[in-house]
Amino acid sequence: MNKILNIWKIADIRNKVLVVTGLLFFFRILSSIPLPGVDLLKLKALLASNQLLGFLNVFSGGSLDNLSIVMMGVGPYITATIIMQLLTMIFPNLKKLYYEEGAIGRAKFNRISRYITVPLAALQSYGFLNLLNQQQVFTDFSFNTVITNVIVATAGSMILVWLGELISEQKIGNGTSLIIFAGICANLPQALKKLFLTYDATMLPTYIVFAIVAILVIAGVVFVTEGERKIPISYARQARDGKTGSVDTYLPLKVNQAGVIPIIFAISILLFPQFIAQITSAFNPSFGAKISSIVNPILNNQLIYAALYFALVVLFTYFYTSITFEPKEVALNLQRSSGFVPGIRPGEPTKEYLEGIVNKITLFGSVFLGLIAILPLVIQYFANTNILTIGGTTLLIVVSVALDSMRQIDSQLVMREYEVV
Repeated sequence: MNKILNIWKIADIRNKVLVVTGLLFFFRILSSIPLPGVDLLKLKALLASNQLLGFLNVFSGGSLDNLSIVMMGVGPYITATIIMQLLTMIFPNLKKLYYEEGAIGRAKFNRISRYITVPLAALQSYGFLNLLNQQQVFTDFSFNTVITNVIVATAGSMILVWLGELISEQKIGNGTSLIIFAGICANLPQALKKLFLTYDATMLPTYIVFAIVAILVIAGVVFVTEGERKIPISYARQARDGKTGSVDTYLPLKVNQAGVIPIIFAISILLFPQFIAQITSAFNPSFGAKISSIVNPILNNQLIYAALYFALVVLFTYFYTSITFEPKEVALNLQRSSGFVPGIRPGEPTKEYLEGIVNKITLFGSVFLGLIAILPLVIQYFANTNILTIGGTTLLIVVSVALDSMRQIDSQLVMREYEVV
């Protein structure tokens, strides 16, 4: 409570909170403006029955609910960022730009990501609108309407990228993540209303168990998201009298370094064949039906789907962690700065030591992400209902974004207190 009062007492932080709130409110206004020629009843039925579209709806910040002008959300920008990060493994100059050139290099890296976002948003919006037209969601799908909607949807995505950058500049949270966070929270009242309307007194024990599981899951997400392994580091120094000594610190290694990226990769791979089958059906119905006959029995089997989903999340967690954290680079940087891990020789032994530690904590983090990913399927299976579900991915996003924003606000409050002292 005192922290909240301090936020409102300090004019600078209060203004930042108000600016971010205003920008998120503007995003929700844009999300309520639908594209022309849409049958909303058919759209809602399609979103409820299609896993791919439901997943895209989460990462569009709920903007697909009424096919708004920002229907693609920040999805194209997230895709562009992932592509750029993968390209760092192929092009050494791009890797140097991101990892070695500091803030200027990362600014250039982000600018290239924004350039890639424009064609990606156009292609994704066209493919998505074409897919919806096959499901007879549009009442008007003439050439002029399609071109107009693609331009509007692309512009909407770029506006959200701009809003995300404005939010990030306030330094109380990541703008892209907060936009997704706002969309998820905006859908919460509707979910509670649905739960209230479908309340059944005979299922009271199930509701109680669900509430307990939800609390435990939130506590687990907080614990793992905040969890880190501290590697002791010492830096050699020389005092004025010629004697040598050391400065002790530590290298924090997050248990969950990959965030929700492995979940995004995994579900994209799983649902890509369905998407291809639906697109192919527009050009070659027989071939599209053949793909569907192979894919649908596998993905409609809840056990097989959950097993594949879990395995892919674990695999991609290791893959993405290997991109974002390189023990060799860390070992070299420590050696250059006269740093070392106590009991471990600098150079190659330090690299091998860090690799071993990262592999161990990544195993725990990957299993955690896998369980979070399949959590809705587990809840549906044991509760035997589609109403009581804990969206593992959305829960991870909400908790992670909330913790990140609290951390940034805390750092600003501490800095202000230090200035006062």
